[in-house]
Amino acid sequence: MDIGIILPNWIGDVAMATPTLRAIHRKFGEQGRIVGVMKPYVKEVLDGSPWLDDIVLYNRRAGDPGISFLTAARKLRTMKLDALAILPNSLSSGCLGYLSGAKRRVGYARNCRSTMLTDRLTAARSGGQWTPISAVDYFLPIAYQLGCPTEERRMELRTTPEEEAIADDTFAALEITPDENVVAFNTGGAFGGAKHWPVEHYVDLAKRVVREPNTTVLVNCGPNERDAANEIAISANHPRVKSLASMVPSIGPSKAILARCQLVVSTDSGPRHLAVALGVPTVALFGPIDKKWSTTYGPRETVLDIEVDCGPCGQRVCPKKHHRCMRDLSVDMVFAAVRRQLSVDNISAA
Repeated sequence: MDIGIILPNWIGDVAMATPTLRAIHRKFGEQGRIVGVMKPYVKEVLDGSPWLDDIVLYNRRAGDPGISFLTAARKLRTMKLDALAILPNSLSSGCLGYLSGAKRRVGYARNCRSTMLTDRLTAARSGGQWTPISAVDYFLPIAYQLGCPTEERRMELRTTPEEEAIADDTFAALEITPDENVVAFNTGGAFGGAKHWPVEHYVDLAKRVVREPNTTVLVNCGPNERDAANEIAISANHPRVKSLASMVPSIGPSKAILARCQLVVSTDSGPRHLAVALGVPTVALFGPIDKKWSTTYGPRETVLDIEVDCGPCGQRVCPKKHHRCMRDLSVDMVFAAVRRQLSVDNISAA
């Protein structure tokens, strides 16, 4: 059996797809070939993981790495795939699946693509709205439709020696020693500003965390969060509050950096999912998005949110302009969760 898998585009969703990848690998990996079809940046998320025998990198935007959409479809057609698991809901992924010529094309019948699929799954609805469900539970039925046995929900990622070497160099440059307890902060996310916890809250939290013995705060960031990360480090004004703003490592090295932290405090964003899949304790901060959409089943994760009369609204920008769902999630509440997590994992905490 030659099996193709079209991967999601969101980093967090890729991490949440790992139980599905593992299930397909366990069923078909020994006697078949498993081909991952993905955007170029997705590859770094899965580097070091054992589930794919081959990859096809595609990107429809001119100038980006990877082959074009139509070239990817032609390449998949030459592979004569027995089946293709289509994890995203998009019409474009359905078109790619159809053009691949795969004998079976398994995915959810959404976004006008039913005729492009041979095996159509139906997503649950309630009151005319999609029922909130974790991406872990949403993707696994695709594997089950292919005949895979029941798979545990545990998310799983690994790192490469090259990624670990970059993490070594990063920690050395920041003068973080192996005996320090590192608490990483992740401030933002690609979804939009409504998910962000206020910068001033992170500053206050950083000041409290570094009062703990032998504990360092490392502010993680993507290219769009450089300013916020810098502001947190500067405003905290403490030698053990350090920022990655001047480095902004790519996804692969970021995995290795997060993997050696004792705790990650994050909004509901890609680094949160990477940390959980790497087995790192996390404190996840939720606001506008219903937390049921992204349950990770991580045994070492604490999820924090507060009830507001306008939420969860699911909007990228607060329509009420007050952003209470995140602003009223207090530093006291988050710091208490941080201390509980550190104590549970036998890290130095007062």
